[in-house]
Amino acid sequence: MKATRRWSAGVAALGASALALGGALAPAQASETDGVKHVLLISFDGLHAQDVARCIAGNTCPNLALLAKSGITYANAFTPGLSDSFPGLTALVTGGSPKSAGLFYDVSYDRTLYAPNDTGCVGKQGWNVVFDETTGKDGENGGPLVHLDGGGAFNPQAIPRARVGAKCVPVYPHDYVKTNTIFEVVKENMPNSYTAWADKHAWGYDWLNGPSGRGVDDLARTEINSIDPATNTYYLDTYTHTEKFDDYHVQALINEIGGKDSTGTRDEPVPTLFGTNFQTLSVAQKATVATGGGYLDAGFTPGPQVTGAISYIDNALGRVVAALQQQNLYSSTLIIVTAKHGQSPTDHTKLVKNGDTLTKLLEANNYLDPNGNFGQNNTKSGNLNDGTGLVNTGFVQTDDVGLVWLRDQSQRDAVVTTLKKNLSCNAPGICADGPQAYILYGPSLVNRFGDPAQGRTPDIIVQPNPGVIYTSSTAKDEEHGGNAPDDSHLGLVVSYAGLHHPGRRVDERVTTTQVAPTILKAFDLDPHLLHSVALEGTRALPGLGLRSDE
Repeated sequence: MKATRRWSAGVAALGASALALGGALAPAQASETDGVKHVLLISFDGLHAQDVARCIAGNTCPNLALLAKSGITYANAFTPGLSDSFPGLTALVTGGSPKSAGLFYDVSYDRTLYAPNDTGCVGKQGWNVVFDETTGKDGENGGPLVHLDGGGAFNPQAIPRARVGAKCVPVYPHDYVKTNTIFEVVKENMPNSYTAWADKHAWGYDWLNGPSGRGVDDLARTEINSIDPATNTYYLDTYTHTEKFDDYHVQALINEIGGKDSTGTRDEPVPTLFGTNFQTLSVAQKATVATGGGYLDAGFTPGPQVTGAISYIDNALGRVVAALQQQNLYSSTLIIVTAKHGQSPTDHTKLVKNGDTLTKLLEANNYLDPNGNFGQNNTKSGNLNDGTGLVNTGFVQTDDVGLVWLRDQSQRDAVVTTLKKNLSCNAPGICADGPQAYILYGPSLVNRFGDPAQGRTPDIIVQPNPGVIYTSSTAKDEEHGGNAPDDSHLGLVVSYAGLHHPGRRVDERVTTTQVAPTILKAFDLDPHLLHSVALEGTRALPGLGLRSDE
């Protein structure tokens, strides 16, 4: 029996203006997802829409093809403006962009926060927030990441502080996300529900629990940046080694489908809502073309590593579906296959790696410390997130995008002028002189990503020409994080045995934020229970015969 719809206290707290976005609730109508008891969400990071089309046409992903045959393929699905892992997954589980959810990158900056060691919140504000592999206890004092579970606890040096009333409190990742998650909504509105998730960082992804801190019953603690004791090397060193890490997630899902927890050591209900993330494809895409990584041409023809990675993730998908079938759960499970982000550039001829010219330009003009002494770039140990980074310095995060938090916000217009004078790819230019590049600031940035004056949103976002990576690294030829076509255009397949007209393709442009309200509607829950959905007016995916939002 499906849960009744009701409004949570969290949504009520948003106020009448936010609730008005949702409009009046329509009476329940029959939908093609009647009978859904479980939802499985899988992110194959790096999976482009073109990868899905090519592998299905070429019969190199037979398991995904079977799901597409019994489901709907969304050929024009895109991330909401930024495509790093945090905003990419936030879109899928909150229904919102960084504007409402507040997550721009796993390494970012917040002008309102205090340093972790400022236990009285009496010093300067402005902290470089780092919720990545170093958020686990192993990262304390820059230590080696020797445990798969990240050390079994939070690294206290990684947890910034905030003043709340008269108190100075720690800000854990679940405190940092600004809006609730689908896991919280399911827990609060479906009696006896159970939730589970596994991801690439053991402690940084605590934010999936949402502001309550309790959204995910079984949040697997797996750290991809840890050292494999069997080889004494990192799981990320090659895509075939990353397969071993992703196998932990396959087994976690199989355990959960079989009525166990993710470790397989205790009995638990089969999750109502569960899922995981896979990294193998992403690692193969990033590998240099010279070593067999990436793609062979502009048509997304996979190189040897990507070919192997697609075969692996498809086999992993087949193992999970087989487990659902074995437990007689396949017919009652809605399966969603997508990605947090793609990878750019897939066309190797567009690759430009001139180094981090954006940061260098800002330093050279004294908009940031000219010697790089800002944020977590300056620590006593030289290791990121040891708690000794500088406060109130501004910060720049670059990959195939540039996020700029200025040391002095009053210099914004001068900074923009400097950037616009240096758009070319010739030093010291930032390689943003093409038609798909832009510098976002002022009202346009506020409209898309929120107001920098509130402390969380970058002052300036630089989207360089597609193909540009702000690095001189020889270890990778592709990256993600921005809004280039190759890292924002994703694969998305929604499959359910009960669909009336399966095997369809939807060409309408959609965003990955629409996955979250779709999941709630499949459970017959009101999507506006998600704060981001109420604030941003996010619609469910079309074509599933779901109850109208109107």
